[in-house]
Amino acid sequence: MGRIMAIDYGRKRTGLAVTDELQLIATPLSTVETPKLMPFLDSYLKQENVECFVVGEAKHLNNTPSESAKYIEPFVALLQKRYPDIPVERVDERFTSKIAFQSMIDGGLSRKQRQNKALIDTISAVLILQSYMQAKEIEKSRTTNNHC
Repeated sequence: MGRIMAIDYGRKRTGLAVTDELQLIATPLSTVETPKLMPFLDSYLKQENVECFVVGEAKHLNNTPSESAKYIEPFVALLQKRYPDIPVERVDERFTSKIAFQSMIDGGLSRKQRQNKALIDTISAVLILQSYMQAKEIEKSRTTNNHC
């Protein structure tokens, strides 16, 4: 089994999170300046087996694509072209930044620490990955427990 990598793509910075090889735990990996993202991925993929990318899908409350989508979609196309053997899944990323910020408050981080946008991006990537893993687990339990 390979790792699953979540990508919270941003114009300036991109948050990354990965699972362990058994795909049980989502952990923060890094925040990378977006112009350096592809070289970072190239290097990481030479060292680690990643079997799936999960990329946040930016949407408004009414389910239409947000402004960020126009930057994310070309990135997803590039990702698929550059790594054709690794599938790309999409996960709704609404509220991940707000939840990440709130988790920093709940975790007792100082105001100065909470202003670290790179940390917010990484936590957001973890939230995207956890959301994906939970959806997979729900789907798996529905198919195995379907007694009707």
